[in-house]
Amino acid sequence: MHINTPPRSARGARSTRNTRGPRRAIRLTRRGRIALIATGAVVAGAAVAVPLLTSDDEGTSRPTSLVIPEGRRSAQVYEAVDEALALPAGTTKKSLAKAHLKLPNDAEGNPEGYLYPATYPLGDQSTPEKLLTAMVDTANKKFTGAPVAAGAQRNALNVYQAVTIASIVQAEAATKEDMGKVARVVFNRLERGMPLQMDSTINYALDRSTLTTTTKDTKIDSPYNSYQRMGLPPTPIANPGEEAMQAAINPTPGDWLYFVTVKPGDTRFTADYAEHQRNVAEFGRTRESASKEPQSK
Repeated sequence: MHINTPPRSARGARSTRNTRGPRRAIRLTRRGRIALIATGAVVAGAAVAVPLLTSDDEGTSRPTSLVIPEGRRSAQVYEAVDEALALPAGTTKKSLAKAHLKLPNDAEGNPEGYLYPATYPLGDQSTPEKLLTAMVDTANKKFTGAPVAAGAQRNALNVYQAVTIASIVQAEAATKEDMGKVARVVFNRLERGMPLQMDSTINYALDRSTLTTTTKDTKIDSPYNSYQRMGLPPTPIANPGEEAMQAAINPTPGDWLYFVTVKPGDTRFTADYAEHQRNVAEFGRTRESASKEPQSK
């Protein structure tokens, strides 16, 4: 099952400190989702890999808050913090060791999945360590409470595994309704001993966001290659939000093993491979037709 993301977007203008000007919010912009199909496999969409930073007055004022949308990878969050605090690139990533983040043992110091998407205030005393700590503390409050812990246990998971599934769901599904179904596909494939075959995990391994996954890509030597490796990837592949987490612990009942987004708003789930092939063919026709349409200038 392939999962692809839109092309990598360009970075926006860098925000700078201005202690005299008005202070405004800074936001990571979010793009739409798109889906692809490869032969005999599902391809669905995910959030664009590189967010843009913009401000209300073209970057001349200092932001008062940083908004982290759902589905951002940790590397993107580090870049966003550097941008918001006007720090040299790489500063936030280097600060991890000093942050002493309260991560689960399974994470082995990797905060992927635990940099919770939310709005975080920025002040004169804001530092990368403080922002990362706030994100992880928020994730722990959301993830370690009784409802999530009980939901994970009900599905024979620990919380870290549930967060990992939620990160895949976040990358795969375009709507809240689809999230529950995508989660069910993950569970059904795991229970049947089928590889997940998600392009989102390969894109994560290759640190990219692309529309095309080649046969060569599916043979890379990586624990995140869900074509070659069974089970879940070793860590989450992004930082999921609350809806994706709820889907991971409360998957929609169903026997689905395949899904494909034929066109925006039309994602089809099935347990029948022949039906899936027909859906794939329809997607191919839709995509080919769209590619022939004249491009607007």
